[in-house]
Amino acid sequence: MKKFFTFAGAKKIVFGQGSFETLLEQLRELNASKPLVVLDQSLAKMGFREKVAAIFEKAKCRFELFEKVSPEPRIELADEGAKVALKGKCDAVVGIGGGSAMDAAKAIAVIAANKGKAVDYLGLNNIPGPGLPKIMIPTTAGTGSEVTFTSVFIRQELKKKEGMNSPYLYPDIALLDPLLTVTLPPFPTATTGIDALCHAIESYTSINASPMSELISLEAIRLIAENLRTCVHDGSNIAAREQMLLGSLYAGLGLANAGVTAVHSLSYPLGGKYGVPHGLANTVMLPAVMAFNLPGTLEKFAIMAEAMGEVTDGLPLREAAYLAIDAVEALIEDCDIQETLETLKIPEEAFPELAKVAMTVARPLENNPRRVTAEDAIVIYSEAY
Repeated sequence: MKKFFTFAGAKKIVFGQGSFETLLEQLRELNASKPLVVLDQSLAKMGFREKVAAIFEKAKCRFELFEKVSPEPRIELADEGAKVALKGKCDAVVGIGGGSAMDAAKAIAVIAANKGKAVDYLGLNNIPGPGLPKIMIPTTAGTGSEVTFTSVFIRQELKKKEGMNSPYLYPDIALLDPLLTVTLPPFPTATTGIDALCHAIESYTSINASPMSELISLEAIRLIAENLRTCVHDGSNIAAREQMLLGSLYAGLGLANAGVTAVHSLSYPLGGKYGVPHGLANTVMLPAVMAFNLPGTLEKFAIMAEAMGEVTDGLPLREAAYLAIDAVEALIEDCDIQETLETLKIPEEAFPELAKVAMTVARPLENNPRRVTAEDAIVIYSEAY
């Protein structure tokens, strides 16, 4: 057991049904009078623009709106949003949506305050100072971006994904209202939910896990396994949505403190080169990476199997551990996700190049409980085909 560890996340977490209505109260706590609201494009089209405007107009509070965020956003979008914030003299940033909207909002906040360019801040600890105060509000139970220190973007010219990683990206307030997730359709509910499960499993098995992160990651695994099926097939079930959002929050906290592993390294090139949405890419890669990692952490796999409802009593350790993979595959199947690398039209001849790019996503590989080589990565892609 590690006796020395740290644990970090958003400075304040507000969770509960109807908590979105406290947005102005949270902004006042940050001494903000004119925020930039960064909104997911699809949410804006679904009437969320008017929902946001009603809250601000009722209190006669000014705000600027930036609603150009699409899934898997290009890095130039962050610079564009920062210009809007600076022109509007905004003193805070509110990100509302899935991981793409929140990642963009966090990046916009630090760019606007530091006056740099997004590309200057890619990598680890390259942001020079704090950003504008920021509140993140997830509308999916998936990415956990509301409590993490990462913002990920597509580098179109390089056909790859890259991220900013800095404590300055931690939100000041994470505002989680399960009611905002109820209208999410079944398929994105499923893929974002498995994305959250990825975060939980990867952070639990990471070699950098601590007793505290393990506790919270394992509880995330349990909550997601118990509630995701209901959220997919009975989306109006608010009790399940609430538990699922809590599981996603816990998974995000686990990710922020223990890191992710090889699933993310191997899924990044799928998004960067072929545009596969992040949650779906992780879903496709998760079982194959788990099968590869299993020999490196049998005990944790057996514990995960129990957390996901498998009966492991009396089984040899290795058999009990394999039940974790069975449980994940059953959950993916029950959520009606049938995609593979083949159905996504990822050519087998591209695997060596994908593996080469995956090996450059070094930090998750360093966290992995089993060493991964480029040759191993090719085999894992083949297993996911």
